[in-house]
This record gives sequence, structure tokens and C-alpha cells, in this order.
Amino acid sequence: MISTADRVPCNTAPEINKRIRKMTERNIAYYGSHPEEIDQRLAELDQEWDVERVIETQASSLILGSTFLGFTMSRKWYIFTAIVGGFLLQHAIQGWCPPVPVLRRAGFRTQTEIDSEKYALKAMRGDFRNVSEGQRQSVGRATTGGPPQGM
Repeated sequence: MISTADRVPCNTAPEINKRIRKMTERNIAYYGSHPEEIDQRLAELDQEWDVERVIETQASSLILGSTFLGFTMSRKWYIFTAIVGGFLLQHAIQGWCPPVPVLRRAGFRTQTEIDSEKYALKAMRGDFRNVSEGQRQSVGRATTGGPPQGM
């Protein structure tokens, strides 16, 4: 089974992943040349919606809307509720549902992709300057799934 962090990129066309990666690299290069704008960009990245959040918002809105229409108009609207719920379940399990290709083509990134830009900008800004080697190794183990120190 694909890891949670990788399931959307694994279910996205390689050319779309490449375009998103190039966009991120261009952003990092730009802010490397304009360090005075890094704080503003980091604030923007904190507000950026990742593809998961967009899917959750769309699905819940459609489910609520079709449920309301099922109560007030026709019970046939419940079919739409079930279809959207099924797509949401499929996305949770596989990392793919019909809106994913459309959203990825529109440039929506995963949280991991957003975080990679954040960390690069923070490194350029010097946020990690005072991190000791022991702390870097500890963080490395935590992010790669290695055992905590002392176990």
C-alpha cells in the first residue's frame, strides 16, 4: 500500500508532478534572490490549501447540498450523496478520485509539496542555523521512521 504522503503524487500524471515541482523550484529560486520577501511568502504558504483540504471541502459541500435536496426536493438526490461519499472513501484509501487530476492540473499541491517550499525558504532565511548535529540526527530519525534515541 502507498504511504499517505505519496498517494496523491503516485496517482498524478508524471508531467503534472514535474510541473508542480518546477513551480516550487522557481518559487524557491525567486525568493533566494529576494530574501526580503521570504516572510511574506511563508505567510502565504501557511494559508495555501493543499489538495486534500480542497477535496474534503468539495465533497462535504456536495454531500450536505445533496442531502438537503434529498430532504426537500426528491429522494433521488441521495444517489448523488452516496456517489460523492464513495469517491471520498476511494480517495482516502487509494489517494485518487475524479477531482484529483483536475485539481492537480490547476496546481493544487500536497501538504508535503507545500512544506518542502517552506523548509527551503526557512533554511535560506537561516532558521536552522543553530540546530546542533545531534538535533539534526534526531529529526532525521523521526522523519524517516527510525527508532527514537535511547530505545
